[in-house]
Amino acid sequence: MSEGWRVMLSTFALLFVAELGDKTQLAVISMTAKHKAPIWIFIGATVALAAVTGLGVLGGELLTRIIPEAVLRKVAAVLFVLMGLLMWFDKL
Repeated sequence: MSEGWRVMLSTFALLFVAELGDKTQLAVISMTAKHKAPIWIFIGATVALAAVTGLGVLGGELLTRIIPEAVLRKVAAVLFVLMGLLMWFDKL
């Protein structure tokens, strides 16, 4: 299997598991229940997630040109912990 396929499949698996039961999925469930238009909601959600992912990819590409990957990973880890603590103490 090529490196490209491995990266794509690992990205799919990571995001699939991370997104299960999150607020995006709950919003889509709510929209589908309210509007009874699952195809249109699927299309809208797919385009929105693709756009957000595109921004993340472009932003990540630009950031790694300026900041080393190891530093970005550590900053991201600290931000995730900080957000978790803020949520734990009802500050977010």
